[in-house]
Amino acid sequence: MNFLSVENFSVDLKEFKLKNISLSLDKGDYCTIIGPTGAGKTILLESIIGFHELESGRIFLGDKEITHQLPEKRKIGIVYQDYALMPHFTIYRNIEYGLDKVYNKKTEKELIRKKITEISAALNIIHLLKRTPGTLSGGEQQRASLARALVVEPKMLLMDEPLSALDPSTRRETRILLKKIIKKIGMTVIHITHDFEDVWSFANKVSIFKGGEQIQFGTISDVFAKPKNDFVASFVGTLLYEGKISEVTADYSAIDLNGLLLKSAEITDKKREVTVAIRPENIIITDDITPYKSGRKNLFEAKLTDIISEGNVYFGLVEAKGNDFRAVIPHWTVDRLRDKIDSNIYAVIHETDINIL
Repeated sequence: MNFLSVENFSVDLKEFKLKNISLSLDKGDYCTIIGPTGAGKTILLESIIGFHELESGRIFLGDKEITHQLPEKRKIGIVYQDYALMPHFTIYRNIEYGLDKVYNKKTEKELIRKKITEISAALNIIHLLKRTPGTLSGGEQQRASLARALVVEPKMLLMDEPLSALDPSTRRETRILLKKIIKKIGMTVIHITHDFEDVWSFANKVSIFKGGEQIQFGTISDVFAKPKNDFVASFVGTLLYEGKISEVTADYSAIDLNGLLLKSAEITDKKREVTVAIRPENIIITDDITPYKSGRKNLFEAKLTDIISEGNVYFGLVEAKGNDFRAVIPHWTVDRLRDKIDSNIYAVIHETDINIL
């Protein structure tokens, strides 16, 4: 049985609509929601927690329907990008605020103190409890916001771009700490992000939104390796190629891409035109083919046309028989491969990394 089930729900806010959204998560799943700005991602979270009334559909959490429950009855935590801490309260009081409706401050004062101390220690902010938000760094404020959401022991946690306002160094540190504590407590999470590092670091499931609709939902490997359409492929950086099945054996299907023959481990029983999906990180470019001669790999000659960087990731751009490929290349090979630009090198793609759509 699914832990969270969102069943065909729609939300009408007049100026914006969410349409027929369905997704399901098991206990402990970590789902990232990605998509362009204005796609409806935040409205999804706010609808799950109960801030917006559904036009249609249902929401189940555990074995209970929560569609019409008040937000405070759902036991779902939410963390926003802007921290939403009360500036005139100390960090201790900000965290305690979430417990006001759970415990009696007069008779359960020590229990409250114990819970705040435990979550603060786990998030490395115990030394900040007497300070106010304005005296803290962005990373410290975000950890305080997480502490406030987690101290009430929610059934699940929703996060709306929680790391986006942090500088790169603080973001990396917070990502490591967050991953550690989420794994420790086994929390089920839905996390909106524009940073693919969050997707790779945290998630086992991903949902892609556009224009108020969920375009594709599934495991990371399914969505990234087998995008549903051109929009998803472009958004997640998967390369698509049009080809034709030229041969099928018990071990592979051969695809003709404009004269370039590639073998896929997927077997199809029809000779037909197909779309092939390949991830850039699954393409190896090299000037030394010796290590790659054995095994079920596609090995072909290609011209290295350029090397570009996107953030801290380098891509080698290669061309073979009119097909343009983009391969992730390790930092330590960049200088050597730069000398090969405009020369022929080799590209290697394992048969299991060529997906027929």
